[in-house]
Amino acid sequence: MKTLQELTLLDKFLFDEAMDDPNTYEALLRIILGDEELKLLTPSQTEKELRTAPWLRSIRVDVYSMDDDTIFNTEMQKEYRDDLVKRTRYYQALIDSSLLAPGEVDFNTIKNTTIIMIMPFDLFGKNRYVYTFEDVCKEDATVKLDDGAKRIFINTHGQNKDDVSPEFIALMRFIEYNEGIETQGDSAPNLAKIQGRVAEIKASEEVGVKFMQRWEEEALIRHESKQEGIKEGISLGEKQGGEKERLSSIRNIMDSMKLTAEEAMKALKIPESDFEKYMTKL
Repeated sequence: MKTLQELTLLDKFLFDEAMDDPNTYEALLRIILGDEELKLLTPSQTEKELRTAPWLRSIRVDVYSMDDDTIFNTEMQKEYRDDLVKRTRYYQALIDSSLLAPGEVDFNTIKNTTIIMIMPFDLFGKNRYVYTFEDVCKEDATVKLDDGAKRIFINTHGQNKDDVSPEFIALMRFIEYNEGIETQGDSAPNLAKIQGRVAEIKASEEVGVKFMQRWEEEALIRHESKQEGIKEGISLGEKQGGEKERLSSIRNIMDSMKLTAEEAMKALKIPESDFEKYMTKL
């Protein structure tokens, strides 16, 4: 378990706590978008839930806010998944569905949307810091759709330093390694604001208590899930019986609960005298 002091902005708890402050989120967007004039008009919302109908899948976005004409949604994605591109497409659809009032007939009233996903890996393998996607005509790239939708994927490990600002590069280092708190000055005012907010969070006793409570809640959920999985494995083993079925039960518990073969067999109450027999067949 990491302590609060060890967290970086890649960790969801710290990212949400920092970006819950609208000035900090505004500073982050200014660096990423290269727009010093950007001014958010609404408080940033963390863990905002979006759903189009009770029976459909909802989403819980990391940070959500807007300026005078654009909705901004920023996600911190620490772990690699192979569905991230389509995940942003789904987020786009749910955000758009909430922007048009009932009875509104003019679709031009829909605000622009910018979805940003920050990752400590290169999703597209081109060694770039930033990948920005807007729809253009396949037959003629000079023809743009101009529907106001933009998706940006950020790789903290990019190598094209000449294409981004020094403050952007420093932000990438800070996001992943907490580096630069002492070295950044007036030349990086937005980053200094982010660093100040992070330092404030880590010094807060109230946030420290909140972090421990969150960790305890998540640990309890993991423990209950593990115990439930073991019970299901035991039940399956008792019901099926037989060597083949028992081997399957051992594998199921090993995969689902991330246990060793010996731990799985103990959970299934297999006699220790039979351990070697099953170990040779796993």
